[in-house]
Amino acid sequence: MELQNAVAIVTGGASGLGGACVRRFAGKGARVVIADVNSQAGEALANELGEMTRFVKTDVSSADDAQACIESARQAFGGVHILVNCAGIATAERAVGREGPQPLEHFSKVIQVNLIGTFNMARLAAATMMENDPNAEGERGVIINTASVAAFDGQIGQAAYGASKGGVVSLTLPLAREFAKFGIRVATIAPGLMDTPMLAGLPEKARQSLSEQVPFPQRLGHPDEYAHLANFIIDNTLLNGEVIRLDGAIRMAPK
Repeated sequence: MELQNAVAIVTGGASGLGGACVRRFAGKGARVVIADVNSQAGEALANELGEMTRFVKTDVSSADDAQACIESARQAFGGVHILVNCAGIATAERAVGREGPQPLEHFSKVIQVNLIGTFNMARLAAATMMENDPNAEGERGVIINTASVAAFDGQIGQAAYGASKGGVVSLTLPLAREFAKFGIRVATIAPGLMDTPMLAGLPEKARQSLSEQVPFPQRLGHPDEYAHLANFIIDNTLLNGEVIRLDGAIRMAPK
């Protein structure tokens, strides 16, 4: 699928990995809906990029918010061809810490946003993509989800985060198989240590320590490297049902 004239929704699109996708896609001629809970950052990015973009405040774990986001894309740009799910939260909390067992609602919140939110947006976007006219290869849409290396190398304190991202990994093939007859592809990117707002607040010494854990290149990943891979997945019609690690060959230690 070509980005030129396509309509994309990017969740978590106000900053970080999602923000990089918004910038790249708009630069390639796509019309982009920025879906995020951060109104200030989302509106600022939409104003910066102009009429090719629109911001819609969206809590991906809300069925109503997700449906409103899809409808906004349809009304503003005529449909949906691409969904990139970047919205997510990260926590670090042991299952049993010094103060006792982790509160169940903390675990549930991470699952609700990262896993259920991803499925929520995917199910609604796919239903809309099924209405698209197919291109020459019969393709109607592309869905790209975001997992993490924590799905495979979860560290101590990442039970909730690792489980949520492992769920995203496991969603990939069933959804790709289900949507195949409609010409809708599904793929997942599993990033490693990326230079996003989640890590921006760390002291420089801590950031340097994290960088040194990456075999090569020995640095944090750039958000545009994620966006570049998302762009490649969109371009390459044979990529379907796959999970791609984007991590510089890192394998996370237990802690």
